[in-house]
Amino acid sequence: MTRWVIGRRIDLEVCVSNYETQLLDSVLGGKKKSMNRFWSQYFRCCWLNQKCLRKNLKRVTFIQVFLIAIAVSAGEAPQWKAEWEKALEAAKKEGQLTLYGSPEFEGLFGEFNKKYPEIKITGVFNRGADVAKRLMAERRAEKFLADLYVNGMTTGYNVFYKAKALDPIPPQLVLPEVTDASKWWRGKLHYVDPENQYLLNINGENRMVVAFNTKLVNPAAIKSYWDLLNPKWKGKIVAYDPTLGGSGDAMRFFYYSKSLGPEFIKRILLETDIVISTDTRQMGDWLAGGKFAFSIFGPVSRMDLDLMQIQGLPVGWFKPDQLKEGTYITGGSGGVALINRAPHPNAAKVGLNWLLSREGQIAYQRLFTQGNDGPDSLRIDIPKDKVPSGNRRPEGDDNRYPFVDRAEWMDMESIRKFVKETLEQRKK
Repeated sequence: MTRWVIGRRIDLEVCVSNYETQLLDSVLGGKKKSMNRFWSQYFRCCWLNQKCLRKNLKRVTFIQVFLIAIAVSAGEAPQWKAEWEKALEAAKKEGQLTLYGSPEFEGLFGEFNKKYPEIKITGVFNRGADVAKRLMAERRAEKFLADLYVNGMTTGYNVFYKAKALDPIPPQLVLPEVTDASKWWRGKLHYVDPENQYLLNINGENRMVVAFNTKLVNPAAIKSYWDLLNPKWKGKIVAYDPTLGGSGDAMRFFYYSKSLGPEFIKRILLETDIVISTDTRQMGDWLAGGKFAFSIFGPVSRMDLDLMQIQGLPVGWFKPDQLKEGTYITGGSGGVALINRAPHPNAAKVGLNWLLSREGQIAYQRLFTQGNDGPDSLRIDIPKDKVPSGNRRPEGDDNRYPFVDRAEWMDMESIRKFVKETLEQRKK
């Protein structure tokens, strides 16, 4: 727009354009320049023409805000990078990262150690319940030895979260590729505590906890979980003890399912002469040997059914869409939490960010996959072609494929109380 003011030609469009160019050059050049010079020039041009000023002020303000946003964005990289380098340097001086979790994580963090050889990996690796007992016993003795808990969130919630033994995770996340919500399933990091702070899932795999002997069962004839109550299967079902750690995600699925619920749990435990075992590998052997036609509540990998299937043994499990009530999505053993009063806080910070990075999650999927069983990382910007088909996260009705690791379902007290009362009835 061109105006003549007291015989002088003022080109406001050029004025604004000059400002845009100057400020953009300043931003992209990584330099900080004052805007005072522009405003002085602009108002000098416009003070005699208030109407023109009002008309153009909105546009200039928008340009200013837009370019400031670019400036802020351009300034983020040095800020996070400086924080990351500071934490990494401190972690190397600490020289150690202590993990308490499932055995597979020891191998995974071996990859971390290759990248950061100055940080030694040590820890306690066992089932979640066993690790929890040891860690809490140590804390009662004023021994604070753990940095990260890496295992299932059922134990994480019902032991460490309730004991207030955790530090919040979000303040420790530094890498932009980790904090970028668009890189994660459903556009967010998946915490399982009410505050969205302490317990983070990295895995979201489909899980089926009903398996069968292929010589004794025609899977096409089984359309529903309720079919297991058929009298022909009486005495032919083995169950993993529903009161033990490792059965938590399965029990949440059955208990909260609108199509199954407490009634299914009660009837499967009371009407089928079901045999309850605390040894998942023995359950797998029994199933493969034909002693039982079905197993329930026990994860496929814990019974080694995936390895048995590769060896040609007659075992199988249902596909996600085979039973009308569906299956469930769970983190399984794929979770992480920061233990408070950690002896190596910087190593924990670096280890946490690496685990959640693209590199860490690719390694996680690769190393945790055995045969036909493995995780499906909640990162969605990594290859998924190697995720076993039966474990791939199904998309669809949340009632049919619920994510059972959610804050409102994590407290197991009501479920365990119900199960124990039901098991008491078996003794009568």
